[in-house]
Amino acid sequence: MNLRGAAAARFFAKPDPGTAGALIYGADAMRVALKRQELIANLTGPAAEEEMRLTRLAGADLRGDPAAVLDGLKAVGFFPGPRVVFVDAVGEAQGAPVLAALDGWAEGDAALVVTAGALNKTSKLRKAFETHPKAAAIGLYDDPMGREEIEAALASEGIDPTPEARRDIDALATQLDPGDFRQTLTKIALYAGGAPVDAAAVAAMAPATVDAETDEVIAAAADGRAASIGPLMQRLAGQGVAPVTLAIFATRTFQQLHGIACGTAQPYGPRRDALSRQARAWGGKRLESALALLMETDLTLRSSSRAPQMAVMERALIRLAMMAPR
Repeated sequence: MNLRGAAAARFFAKPDPGTAGALIYGADAMRVALKRQELIANLTGPAAEEEMRLTRLAGADLRGDPAAVLDGLKAVGFFPGPRVVFVDAVGEAQGAPVLAALDGWAEGDAALVVTAGALNKTSKLRKAFETHPKAAAIGLYDDPMGREEIEAALASEGIDPTPEARRDIDALATQLDPGDFRQTLTKIALYAGGAPVDAAAVAAMAPATVDAETDEVIAAAADGRAASIGPLMQRLAGQGVAPVTLAIFATRTFQQLHGIACGTAQPYGPRRDALSRQARAWGGKRLESALALLMETDLTLRSSSRAPQMAVMERALIRLAMMAPR
């Protein structure tokens, strides 16, 4: 089977006990690792590690012992319960032992969970798991987390959000990678201590992307307050803030504004209202021009140009302020 979206989320949350296993692949190693952990936990239940019902193998070691995967699937454990053989970081070069083990799988054997990096459509690993009647191939891409994934993450942390807090959590899911998002949810759960989670709790635990003055100078550019930029830049220069860092943070902010303007992102945190207002005022086309300017500035800062870098960054922010709608 080839699973995606909601079907993949359901498989991770409640896999068939009689499954032969799954191939989880993707360029984002953290995303793959989180889903692998979820699947193995739901296949084996608690105490699998202590009861030796989980066998771990590394893809790089299979050349030296190609029979290890099949032997692991056929082994009879001392403790009762479902078993899993997990093979980490398998490439096409180490795929033959995995393919042989999958081909030799029979009812009653352990489930085979395999992780890999990005795989193209011609991959033998992908084809084997996609065409096996009892196995699944699941590709993980850089798409924002779906509603079912967010709800599963909230349930696992025991978080009961208010409607406003849920809106902010959904927005965080579009801004953070899955690892950072899960860590943020863990912090929110600890902060709430079992009480319903409100928007203030989400804002308090959301990762800070910029400090106050950096945030202020970028907001000044977005609001068209060109006269405020010079004094703010002097203070930031005195604090040792690097111009490239300012360029990165400004780009992230304007990317967020572009997403809000286009309807692909949502504002969150204490600056929610300001971000919504700025996105509406700028509009998608003007924000695309702003992002082009920031990209050009970032390239200049990283080049061999002898121009004073802080002056280059200040000029770019002033130009942004002049572009801002009046």
